[in-house]
Amino acid sequence: MGILFFIVFIDLVGFGVVIPLLPYYALSFHASPFAVTMMLACYSLAQFFSSPLLGRLSDRIGRKPVILASLVCSIAAYIWLGFATQLWMLYGARLLAGAGAGNISAAQAYVADVTPPSQRAKGMGMIGAAFGLGFTLGPAMGGLLAGGDPNSPHLAWPAFLAAGFSALAFVLAAILLKESLTHESRSNALEGRLAAAKKVFTLPSLRLLILLFFTITAAFSGMETTFALWAHEGFGWGPIQVGGIFFYVGVLLVAVQGGLIGKLSKRFGEANLVFAGSILIALGLFGLPFATVLWGVLAATTLLTCGLALLNPSINSLISQEAGAHERGGVLGVAQSAASLARIVGPAVAGAVYTGFGRNAPYFLAAAVMAAMVVPALRVRRAHR
Repeated sequence: MGILFFIVFIDLVGFGVVIPLLPYYALSFHASPFAVTMMLACYSLAQFFSSPLLGRLSDRIGRKPVILASLVCSIAAYIWLGFATQLWMLYGARLLAGAGAGNISAAQAYVADVTPPSQRAKGMGMIGAAFGLGFTLGPAMGGLLAGGDPNSPHLAWPAFLAAGFSALAFVLAAILLKESLTHESRSNALEGRLAAAKKVFTLPSLRLLILLFFTITAAFSGMETTFALWAHEGFGWGPIQVGGIFFYVGVLLVAVQGGLIGKLSKRFGEANLVFAGSILIALGLFGLPFATVLWGVLAATTLLTCGLALLNPSINSLISQEAGAHERGGVLGVAQSAASLARIVGPAVAGAVYTGFGRNAPYFLAAAVMAAMVVPALRVRRAHR
């Protein structure tokens, strides 16, 4: 699993290079806040369709071919982003990148293939730590390359650097990654998208987990996609400052998911971590609008990040434990598809609320949604005692 972690990490460094800068790409074409959030949501729209498809495809042909194909999509998308001269090109590049990002279900299925249930949360946490490391190094690199001037950032260089990282990940995967799915465990047929989703949602435990996953992801992604606009309007921050906040977020994700999640899940159980993570995210979202100085922003993002670091690997572990070996990719793909849909709904609502009611309104709304999600999180906790 070590080589998979390294491959995912390198690819996500490239993802991290561009993600904090995407609002500045759109603003360079005079996009409105709603258009900015919709450009970011394009990624999740493509991922919504690709995640269950690639997950089910990996159940049939193996994890490695799916991971390789998705990395090709990432390389092409970043190159397109670097050469973009019109707003529609940004949308197109993000759609292509999102199609490739459907490989997360194949990567999670790979982890489930090679780890026993007792170690599943730790394995999912390692994937989360790869995200954290990507967000530690990537935004810092992207911010430095783009420069500190929010009105005239150098945006092509970070995109080409991201393409280089994905190309390196492709080479390593092609040479070093071994297939994890045995021929005996491979599915003989690909179910239709709706049939697979229907099968998942007939199980009450899975239905509750995926509903919780969807809602939490929608609330968090609404904050994530408006943060650069919020920081620019409130503090005058540019790419370097926003990249610095994402760097801090990445450090926390690595510390919790890479070093603590295995021990915490053994001591408290995944369901308790889902419950605790929901509360922390709600508190962080509520506190962010009251942040008027840097330390306040760091305090709120600390709560948010720790909540997400506890919740994501724990809930994916619980979902994977509900699926058989021959359908893990498909089940995790449906879960990632729900999360992708949430990353469409969340930014769309946040962008509209931001435009209509001001910069703090999306965070108050998301905090209220998260407060409501504490009740289903408590049900998950009780169900998995």
